[in-house]
Amino acid sequence: MTPASFESFREQKIREGFDTALVRTWQPNQVNETHTHPFDTTALVVEGEFSLTVNGQTHLYRAGDSFNLARNVAHSERYGPQGAVFWAARKE
Repeated sequence: MTPASFESFREQKIREGFDTALVRTWQPNQVNETHTHPFDTTALVVEGEFSLTVNGQTHLYRAGDSFNLARNVAHSERYGPQGAVFWAARKE
């Protein structure tokens, strides 16, 4: 079930044990080369689209899709022509 608002998303993720939640906004055609994060994340795409590449596998996410990414997993990101907005929860 998709949360109706960022606040309900944040509250749900805090109940699930995540430490924080934030709104991430990405510019059209932005590329983030291979990198890692020191936290686990789960996110819901609310606008636009982006491709996430992990271990040579690329997956396209569009508005309404969600994804999970474990800490320290190398990945790259490529955002679509309209950019993207997603709600991300992090677990340190």
